[in-house]
Formats: sequence, C-alpha cells, structure tokens
Amino acid sequence: MGCGSCGTGKPGGCKSNGGCSTGGCNRLNVHDWLSDLPIDDINSQCKVVEVSFNQGSRKDFFKNLSSQIFEKGDYVTVEGVNGFDLGEVSLTGELVRLQLKKRGIEETSVEIKKILRPSNERDIEAFKISKSREADILAKSRAHARYFRLQMKLSEVEIQADGKKGTFFYTADDRIDFRELIRIFATEFKVKVEMRQIGIRQEAAKVGGIGSCGRELCCSTWLHDFKSVNTTAARYQNLSINQTKLSGQCGRLKCCLNFELDTYLDALQAFPDYADNLQTVMGQAFLIKKDIFKNLMWYTLPNNTKHFPLTIERVKEIKDLNKQGIAVEELQAVEVTSGKPKEVEPDFVDVVGQISLKSLEKNDRRRRDQQRFNNNDRRPNNDRSNNDRPFNDRPGPNRPGGQAGNSGGGRPMNNNRPPMNRPNNGPNNGPGNGPRPNNNRPPMNRPNNGPSNGPSNGPSNGPSTPPSAN
Repeated sequence: MGCGSCGTGKPGGCKSNGGCSTGGCNRLNVHDWLSDLPIDDINSQCKVVEVSFNQGSRKDFFKNLSSQIFEKGDYVTVEGVNGFDLGEVSLTGELVRLQLKKRGIEETSVEIKKILRPSNERDIEAFKISKSREADILAKSRAHARYFRLQMKLSEVEIQADGKKGTFFYTADDRIDFRELIRIFATEFKVKVEMRQIGIRQEAAKVGGIGSCGRELCCSTWLHDFKSVNTTAARYQNLSINQTKLSGQCGRLKCCLNFELDTYLDALQAFPDYADNLQTVMGQAFLIKKDIFKNLMWYTLPNNTKHFPLTIERVKEIKDLNKQGIAVEELQAVEVTSGKPKEVEPDFVDVVGQISLKSLEKNDRRRRDQQRFNNNDRRPNNDRSNNDRPFNDRPGPNRPGGQAGNSGGGRPMNNNRPPMNRPNNGPNNGPGNGPRPNNNRPPMNRPNNGPSNGPSNGPSNGPSTPPSAN
C-alpha cells in the first residue's frame, strides 16, 4: 500500500494533499460522502468492510464480526491462503452495500472472508519484508519465462503478507502451458504459486500513467468495469477514425469514447432516419455528418467539393418530395456562423518608452573610434602607416623617401630655420617657381656654371657676379 505518486513505499502513503488525495496512495477510491453522518443504530450497520491491497490495484470484501469500528485508512489483518494478509480499509458503512450490489455479491455470503484483527507491529514488519521481495521475484520470473520461450508477459507479482503465497499477473494472446514454470517458481521462491491472466486494460491500470487529457488514467484511478469499445462510438460522435488518436496507452480504443455516447444517441433521436441520400436535379446528395449542437445535416453533391448544411425540417421536406418522385432543384443550404464575435487583435504599446536607434548607433560608432585610436597608440612607430605618423616625421623632398618637385607636401613648417647659404642666380622663371625675394640673406658661395635650364630654375638672364679679370 505504498504511495504510487511519490514512491515513498510507506503503508500509509505520503498523506499529502496533492497526489494522494487524487488516488495515488490508494487507487480506485470511492468517496465516502456519508462518513460525517452520525450512526443511529450500530446493529443495523453493514458488517462488511472493503479492503484494498497492493496500492489499491486489488480490492476485496471482508466481514467484521467483532464489535470494533474500523475507519478508512486503518490497517487490518485478514484471512489469506493458509495464512494471513494485510490490507487497508478503503470503505465502510452503507456505501459498502451499494458496492456489493454493483458486484452482485450477497452480504450474507459464506464465501466472504473475515477480518482477524487490527494490524500490529509484527504484521506490518512481515508485510514490509514480503513487499521487498516482489521486485527481485518479478525479474527472475521474467528471465525464466524467456528461457522457456513462453509467449507471455509478466506484469506484476503480489506476495502475501506472511510470504506463503505469490500471485503472478500476466498477459498473453493465446493459451499458455506454464506447468513447468510453476514448479520452478514454487521451488525457487518457496511460495504457493497462483498464475492469474489479465487483459491489456487491466495491465495498463496496474502500471498507471498520464492520459492524453493530462489526467491520471481512468482505469488506474476509478474505472474498474471495462466495457467493450468499438469504432461505432466514434462515428456517432463525428470523430475521425484515426487509430493513433483514438487508442490509449494500452493499445486499445480509449474507454472515454463510451462516456458521452448515450448523450449523443439521445440527441440523434430527433434526426430523420434513412436520410443518407437525397435526390436533386444536380445529382444525388450524400450525407457527411450530423451536428447535434446546431441541428444541422451536412451534404455534398457529386463533382462538387462544397458542403451544404441543411436543417432537419428541410431534409424531411426533401425526403417527402423524393418519395413522390420529385427531385429538388436546390438544397437551400443555410448560412453557418461561428456564433462568436471576431476578436480584435489588441494594439501593443511600448510601456518602456520610445528608444531611438540613432542614438545607439552613434554611441556604437564613438566606441569603435575610441577603440581604434587606442589600438593605434599601442603600435610601434615602424608599424604605423604614413597617415598615422606625426607631420614632422613624414618624408619630404629633402628627406629619404621624399619626391622631387613636391611643392611642400613634406616640408616642415619651421619659421625659425636659419637661412641657407645659396647664391642668388637671378630671377627664376621656371614653371611653378616665381622670383624668390632675398630677405637680407648672405650670398651663397656657389659658382655660376652658366645658365640653368632645369625645369624648376629657368634660364638665367644676366650675370649674377662681376666678370673675371681673365
């Protein structure tokens, strides 16, 4: 009776207000809505108590022949097979009579076993020891079944509280001869073996899980009566026959397909029978589906993909005309509206204010420029380009790397420079160089070799020095 939700393994479960209240600690619970009412006559009260075993996956009824009153959640020691078993009281009082009537069991039946006593510490200790053996026995039993190549699947093993009996639950498609397997189980596990075949739905109930609806499986929480489910239930409810969507975790059709089937069948009583085909001038109209919520019947015409919704009255009228041999010219389909006003998409407002992207780009540009300037300062002078050098370090016409005829691109602007000792050769008429004024500079001691016909100095028009005596 350990908790199935939190896995604590305690006999009483975790007693939380969340998972255990939904049936995790004791599955297949029945809400006792009469528990708070006072008892008028104790002698007339039902003497049968419902007891659950193995986390609520199995329940049975036991007689309470003593004068002690048991409440839900109490642990009792009951009669077992050649010994005793331990279970949890799941239901008492008048509701047990309703459960007995539902199961078809008489309250005075002699086959109902008895409650021996309330469970003591020794019984609970023996129960825990037996439960601790179940996982190991299940693994070994599956290995033996594979060894004998038996087409069966062992899903659960339940050991009696005193350890004298073991119930092996299995699923199989065909009849299995497991006589040799029983002898091996009895010899190895030292228990009285009972092989119990269950269906695929009962196996899903024992394993448990979460369904496609987001809730715990119905078979593992409250559903114990498994009715047959077929695809007819899906057709009545206008569901697409999709095996993947209609199947549960057990691989069979979902049990919930039968939950609303009676409501659909009652609503379909108002629809006309034998209205699958309607005779029209354009051809024979075929019935597609019936809408019980809007009381409409949908038809389609041959060579036409459009669907025509017709009212029940119109379908009955067309059927009467068809019986008279008259084919209608048009179906007179009604306009179907959703019934809900179209939702207007709200305008989203920037609650944090308007942010200018230009300011962000400006800050980003300033950050890149500052980073580039810092990187240039950290580089040595030899690695800098010509544009990164200071103005005084750039090559000019009088420095290595300078170009002749440069009109001052590399000349330093130094006004305190001493004058050059260069003779005045007369006015320079070269292109681009006008006459240079002599700002009281001393003449340069440089011989005049004749007229200079260079492109920059021009011809000399007269002697700049007196002629020699020779």
